[in-house]
Amino acid sequence: MDTAPFIRAYAVVAYAVTVSVLSYAVGFIADHAVPVSINHGPHVTWPAAAVIDLVLLLVFAVQHTVMARSAVKRHITRILPAAAERSTFVLCASLALALLYWQWRPITATIWSVHGAAAVAFWLAYGTGWVIAVAATFMISHADLFGLRQAWLVRTKYEPPSFTTRGAYRIVRHPLMTGFVIVFWSTPTMTAGHLLFALAGTGYILAGIWFEERDLNRDLGQVYASYRARVPALVPGIRPRSRPEDPVRIGGML
Repeated sequence: MDTAPFIRAYAVVAYAVTVSVLSYAVGFIADHAVPVSINHGPHVTWPAAAVIDLVLLLVFAVQHTVMARSAVKRHITRILPAAAERSTFVLCASLALALLYWQWRPITATIWSVHGAAAVAFWLAYGTGWVIAVAATFMISHADLFGLRQAWLVRTKYEPPSFTTRGAYRIVRHPLMTGFVIVFWSTPTMTAGHLLFALAGTGYILAGIWFEERDLNRDLGQVYASYRARVPALVPGIRPRSRPEDPVRIGGML
């Protein structure tokens, strides 16, 4: 039986779920226009809320980190078609995020609150962060990132997108993550719950970059070492530190 139509339908459903969950995140983090948000939802005492929220963040982090590892991917492809592995990853990540939205417990003590021009600046930064994050998905392959390309190439040998430094990747190595960090911290009213989310999210991004770059160094070798020596990870203009494992001079690769 030809499984290609089923794999493609599965990929489309996973993509639709992912887009819906990420769209909800815009309102959830902004605390606007959604029924349950980072500052509005079921209330419990703050110690209980902190424990619940940290567990929810840990669930997402563990799912995302474990399923991204090559050994786990190989195990998944023993059960599912290889063309469906990426769609399964993004679907599971989306379900973990949906669980976080559903069970999040606000901690509403105010850390900072600004108004007027300062608030407008925060909202502009928030929108800019989302624009950077979404744009970054198209700079290599949006369809590959979300599993659609793999599903449509099910009858041919899959080759991952080639390494590129175009667009924002000339400025930072991880523009998608740069966008998310901006989103996490750009709020005119920072509550304790939002601060917990921002700290945990930023910490996870830094850890995730370490794991991802370890894999990229292994797979791309000197090419990625040269790129890493020239381009900062997240913040434009910050010169990367040279590392003992980077046997490369600045300017070694375009």
